Amino acid sequence: MTRRSAPRQLPVHELDIEGLSHEGRGVARHQGKVVFVDGALPGERVRAQVTRRRRGLLEARADAVLQGSPERVEPPCVHSDRCGGCSLQHWDPQAQIRWKQQVLADQLDHFGGLQPDTWLPPLVGPTEGYRQKARLGVRWVAKKNTTLVGFRERGSSFITELERCAVLVPAVGGRLMELRALINGLSVADQVPQIEVACGDTDVALVVRHLQPFSAEDLAQLQAFSRRLGWWLYLQPGGPDSLHRIQTGLEGEASEAQLVYRLPEFDTEIVAGPLDFTQVNPEINRAMVSQALSLLDVRRADRVLDLFCGLGNFTLPLARRAGQAIGAEADAVMVARAQANADRQGIAARFYTADLFSPEWVQADWVGSQVTAVLLDPPRSGAQAVVEGIGALPALERLVYVSCNPATFARDAGILAARGFRLRQAGVMDMFPHTRHVESMGLFERAAG
Repeated sequence: MTRRSAPRQLPVHELDIEGLSHEGRGVARHQGKVVFVDGALPGERVRAQVTRRRRGLLEARADAVLQGSPERVEPPCVHSDRCGGCSLQHWDPQAQIRWKQQVLADQLDHFGGLQPDTWLPPLVGPTEGYRQKARLGVRWVAKKNTTLVGFRERGSSFITELERCAVLVPAVGGRLMELRALINGLSVADQVPQIEVACGDTDVALVVRHLQPFSAEDLAQLQAFSRRLGWWLYLQPGGPDSLHRIQTGLEGEASEAQLVYRLPEFDTEIVAGPLDFTQVNPEINRAMVSQALSLLDVRRADRVLDLFCGLGNFTLPLARRAGQAIGAEADAVMVARAQANADRQGIAARFYTADLFSPEWVQADWVGSQVTAVLLDPPRSGAQAVVEGIGALPALERLVYVSCNPATFARDAGILAARGFRLRQAGVMDMFPHTRHVESMGLFERAAG
């Protein structure tokens, strides 16, 4: 029988932070190797614990700040040193947004050799209590005889032991301990892997994922909890199709109510289900839609395509101004809901199901040859097939690209430039303060001649 060797203790180093990576980690050097340091800022000297070795580089975590940056601030959340939901709370929010703009500029230069003619002022909003949608991990910890509810720890599959969350809307972020107590009291507490919360302008929906059926007493506890807080209750025993609403006795529950998000500037509202994709930051979303329409400058003579349209977040406001507004999206359920949103408000927008990752998209009947403006809001993988086919739209003059990934935005910007479109304006949006997410927007115009 061999004795199991003790785990090797990874070293601790004192490091001088020279810069910041595009993932928001401090960059240092030690014995010829690059070290990426979580929790460190440029100009700082830190004591860091190595967490991982990779070929040619090290990953580490700052355990102590020996010489701090003037941009270092007290995090608004007491759990920021462990929770993976946010990674930049120790950094001044204004410095965060400057860094995000630099990330966008670097990516545009690296991938496309581009810079905009004009930089847009960044879109910023509240840095706390802004997030109205989240997927919370749930884990029963037998050794502690308790349930944890929250985001995963940094670089780990473990759930952070949270008491509150500073970035979730207060109605949810201040009730994590109540959610823990709720799950603790269920007969199948160890069979609940996640909880999703989604907030509209006035309502909160609670979606409880469960791997085993709830008992009658479990259901009564869930209903009582939701009724006390005025939250809607949904259960999801399987895939998304298994989602169903549980009545709790709240006023107006006779109908299958949905979450409502309003865009007052455009006299428009978006109705969504609790699992539908919606933007998590309502204030930035409203500013984003307003800026996109201003840049696109649509008029009654325009025929506009909104590609990757979702529930119509951009399409419906566009239809208020354009002669024709057409949305396309791969998810047939989202397309149906977007069309219902338009019909219910008497908005003359049309929606179609389409594979926008296929080069054949541009040949669809709904596209037509008289498109004068396009709005793109693709997923992180970008819109390469769309921009490669954009030259087949002879009347196209203006394109606004909304991006959640600066690398694919820069790649696609280079393709557009090769097809005769100039990047006139670009800027970042702080959709996710305190995180490494960089959201951006750019206006492209077809060059004359």
